[in-house]
Amino acid sequence: MGAPARDSKLRTLVRLIGFLAPYRLSLFASIALAVAGQFAGMTIPWLTGKAIDEALPTSDGGRLALLVGLVVAFGALRALLMLARRLLSGRQALAVEYDMRNALYRHLLRLSFGFFDRMQTGQLMSRATVDLQHVRFFLGYGLIFLVQHVLTVIGVAAILFVVDWKLALVALAITPAVVYVAYRYSRTSHPIMRDVQQRLADVTSTTEESIVGINVVKSFAKEEDVSQVFKGRTEAHFDETVRATRNRAVYNPLLNAIPLAAQAAVLVVGGLFVIDGTLTLGEFVAFNVYVLMLVMPLRMLGMWVGQAQRATASGERIFELLDEPEEIADAPAAQPLPEGDGAIRFERVTFTYNESPAVLRDVDLDVPAGRVVALVGKTGSGKSTLCGLVPRFYEPRSGRILVDGVDVRKLRLDSLRRAIGIVSQDPFLFSATVRENIAFGVAEAADEAVVAAAKAAQAHEFIEKLPSGYETVVGERGITLSGGQRQRIAIARTILIDPRILVLDDATASVDATIEARIRTALRAVMRGRTTIIIAHRLSTLALADEIVVLADGRVAARGTHEQVLHASGVYREIVEHGLLGGLTPESPEARQAEAVS
Repeated sequence: MGAPARDSKLRTLVRLIGFLAPYRLSLFASIALAVAGQFAGMTIPWLTGKAIDEALPTSDGGRLALLVGLVVAFGALRALLMLARRLLSGRQALAVEYDMRNALYRHLLRLSFGFFDRMQTGQLMSRATVDLQHVRFFLGYGLIFLVQHVLTVIGVAAILFVVDWKLALVALAITPAVVYVAYRYSRTSHPIMRDVQQRLADVTSTTEESIVGINVVKSFAKEEDVSQVFKGRTEAHFDETVRATRNRAVYNPLLNAIPLAAQAAVLVVGGLFVIDGTLTLGEFVAFNVYVLMLVMPLRMLGMWVGQAQRATASGERIFELLDEPEEIADAPAAQPLPEGDGAIRFERVTFTYNESPAVLRDVDLDVPAGRVVALVGKTGSGKSTLCGLVPRFYEPRSGRILVDGVDVRKLRLDSLRRAIGIVSQDPFLFSATVRENIAFGVAEAADEAVVAAAKAAQAHEFIEKLPSGYETVVGERGITLSGGQRQRIAIARTILIDPRILVLDDATASVDATIEARIRTALRAVMRGRTTIIIAHRLSTLALADEIVVLADGRVAARGTHEQVLHASGVYREIVEHGLLGGLTPESPEARQAEAVS
């Protein structure tokens, strides 16, 4: 492992320890309790040696009782100190995990759509759960134990030199070998542990995708294929874990065996010293107990080095997320969105995803306040991308977008986005009550306002028929509701925030004619007096628009009424002639019947 890698590991470890800064008093108290507990434990061998040398030879029962009482007292004190230290460090570990998880979650919420386009959900979940657990365990317990063991080694070594410096040199002769083996263990374990964590994240990602997409899996009868993919991911995790286990199997026994050699040497040399009278029997027993106290932290060194490596590997994965830049953030002098009616202007806007070809090229488009504009184009023409630039879900490579005359990059994100209501083709509902879903944008909304929004969205009637009405809890992603019901709740949610700009991203594409008519009625209510951009795939939806804008090859190919763009745009004619817009025309008998039913 080169110097840059070691420096990276050290920086990660220092950053992890930095999360203990708010709990420095708790940390110091835990270390002090650990040291005091070890000190109490160190008195016991000395008292034992005194009992052997002073009380037993003279049959002094009183002295023996006193020394035994002191041994019990110091043992009880050590137990109490350990209990206090564990309670303190346990709370500290949970507090650090709490802080890190909240910091990670807050940062994730600030990241742009582009980041989530690149990152798998399972990867994020793994880092926010498994990796945080490893960090918590090390910062809450491992770090304190490491400090405790180091101080124990130093303290016991000092006592050994006081008792007999020659025998102390024998006992400590194995220290260089222990340090070397621990160093080798550290070098080999870190990359392995990082791979283990990555493979586990892959397993989590596969599991998450399979569960979310279970309808697709079953529809295509791909259970066996998906199971094989999952098996491959788990085998990769298994193989990496076996590598880590093999690594531990090599180094941990070495770290356990080397101190035992010191213990054997002390027994031999110390026994000879007792025989020739240079060491008393009590001192010999006490010395061996101290050696045992020295051996234990040295034997545990391998385990805690491994825990430190696991925590560092997890810390690197966590910091990869925390260090992810906020590609879209408020400018230093960002201002609130000024009063206005929602006029939108695109000026020579070019956009590309990463290094892919440009999706939009020098788009100039003016949407006057209160105007309803429908975007039409083939798949991949840039319709959704253009809409996503208005609330700054993405940033254009060049050009600018103005809302009520102000460049959106100069506006505060919260102010801008609260002025824009978005209804998508597949609206997302939270696993909460219907009322909470409608009031998501205005949590403090009165019940009357929620009901009024639901009525305007043509949702009140079916909500009243639900088992608990507005207090009915919908399943995850609103799975217990039909597509049309979810759509109308999403429209009610948008109505409640009273936006000045409305974006309808193919909001009627996945419902039948009757439900479409109801949704269209709801949309007319929410569109009234608002600037609206509609991404349309049905001719019936186009009837809601004042004008149509055709996008082709990332540019505005034509704009005007249905008849105007039909004559002006070959792309639009092709779309209509091939039925790509589909659905009912506004003049058809079926459409009029659906409107009447609604």
